[in-house]
Amino acid sequence: MCGIVGYIGDKDVYPILIKGLKRLEYRGYDSTGLALCNNGINLYKQKGKVSDLEAYVADKDINGSIGIGHTRWATHGEPNDTNAHPHSSMKNKFSIVHNGIIENYADLKNDLLKKGYTFSSDTDTEVLANLIEYFYEQDSEITAEYAVRLALSKVVGAYGIVVISNDEQNKLIAARKGSPLVLGIGKGEYFIASDASPIVEYTEHVVYLNDFDLVIIEKESFTLKNIENNPVSVKIQQLNLEIGELDKGDFEHFMLKEIFEQPQTIADTFRGRLRPGQQDIVLGGLIDVLPQIVNAERIIIIGCGTSWHAALIGEYLIEEYARVPVEVEYASEFRYRNPILSEKDVVISISQSGETADTIAALNMAKEKGALILGICNVVGSTISRETKAGVYTHAGVEIGVASTKAFSAQVTVLTMLALKLAKEKNTIGEELYSILISELSTIPEKVKTIILNHPQIKEVAKKYMNAINALYLGRGYLFPVALEGALKLKEISYIHAEGYAAGEMKHGPIALVDDNLPVVVVAPQDDYYEKIVSNIQEVKARKGNIIAVVTEGDKRLKEMVDDVLEIPKSHPAVAPLLAVIPLQLLAYHIAVLRGCNVDQPRNLAKSVTVE
Repeated sequence: MCGIVGYIGDKDVYPILIKGLKRLEYRGYDSTGLALCNNGINLYKQKGKVSDLEAYVADKDINGSIGIGHTRWATHGEPNDTNAHPHSSMKNKFSIVHNGIIENYADLKNDLLKKGYTFSSDTDTEVLANLIEYFYEQDSEITAEYAVRLALSKVVGAYGIVVISNDEQNKLIAARKGSPLVLGIGKGEYFIASDASPIVEYTEHVVYLNDFDLVIIEKESFTLKNIENNPVSVKIQQLNLEIGELDKGDFEHFMLKEIFEQPQTIADTFRGRLRPGQQDIVLGGLIDVLPQIVNAERIIIIGCGTSWHAALIGEYLIEEYARVPVEVEYASEFRYRNPILSEKDVVISISQSGETADTIAALNMAKEKGALILGICNVVGSTISRETKAGVYTHAGVEIGVASTKAFSAQVTVLTMLALKLAKEKNTIGEELYSILISELSTIPEKVKTIILNHPQIKEVAKKYMNAINALYLGRGYLFPVALEGALKLKEISYIHAEGYAAGEMKHGPIALVDDNLPVVVVAPQDDYYEKIVSNIQEVKARKGNIIAVVTEGDKRLKEMVDDVLEIPKSHPAVAPLLAVIPLQLLAYHIAVLRGCNVDQPRNLAKSVTVE
């Protein structure tokens, strides 16, 4: 992986591909490259950023109106010029860009070596390029398309590929299994990309490829089929993306912009769904399956990273108010441990992109076992939105920063509404409390605004701890997952080692780390756990730990006890996670910036993890 863009038409292809690659930078990458058709295929690749590629091709032939580009996040082989995509076959008959992992590449490579093929890179992608070429040369009747289909029939693993044939330069051939591709439809021109961001300014009409789809794209038309050569029905959709969402505006970084957007994100997520005046919640995407969810014996929520943390908050809320047993699973583990599932279970998959490979694999396994499969995701038309029975879009808008912020808030908002809706339907919550919680949730956007206004103060706190080597985050109840998320944000973007713990577990190991060099971040608003968390704070102070506490506004007791406080408005504990996470995001952001880190594109990370 990570980003693909391709074009065929009458325009100069180079500016389109370069701009597209820049749009894809948010996904995270370590090298980049282009293949341009112009009386042959010109291949240009560079380790580093798109700007490095631009400098490299400054004196090269970049003419042509057909081409493909790629930003690579290394899987097979270290980041360098040779391993960068595109890759060409040994005799240069094919050039290919590829997202995904070919799991049986080693066996395929050994077979090709025996047939006289040589390899210049360490990648699985070059193996696929040579395999296509091998089949192509077996018979003069075999077309480039047929050779691609034959090669893919031998592949085990995931792929989103775009192929150019040196002998058939008037077309692009693209195929997908497990790694997303979207076809953009213009007037006398077509675009292909791993997501819509590189093509949004050129077209509003797209076709999302499904697994095993293959599309042959020419200047005036395209043909959609599957790799077995059977026709596939074409579903053209309206692109739900605005070009302005891809710009930073006046903000220094996308991450800061997205933190500041959270009041609007939360409001957009519950708009039309949360109805305080009617004391009701309507989740339209779940109407048809709501009886099944209400009668479920168990709910299992699967996700990865930040989505897993949001799921933990959902677990607390659903069990507390709807009284349904909930399990939260790492998607990457869930699919491999042969879980016990039945038709009485509901499995909810959570993913910002809707393309997370582990989550998709896990939901497909759960589907095979007969469970009801639901999705919570941000991207309309994504694989999870298509593969699930029903679900809820988060409406967070485009999130460019690799470290998720507003997507987390949107996911927690959806899960909060789901918990309350189920509680209402199951009669496990009183009318008065239900009304109070709806009202509390509706006030969150304005309360988040007040926290954001205090970010200069949070920056001052960040200056004190920017040189830390380790950090410990503690929380209880609904706020334990917030501690996990706060620690994840710090380690993702500042490269400070940070761990989140349930505060009650501190004495079972982590307290051994506490000394006068360790910052300990404690999420401690005034709730039912307040006295317990105060005791934890005293234990840290007794060992000379430095404490940053997230506290309720006006909490004088903790202000006198800890080293620094980050205040949040008073709220009901059920909605406190939506407030408490904001200062932790800002703290991580300011520490990372002060350390000179690239907060939007942290090293080694990718925005959409489309490989297992």
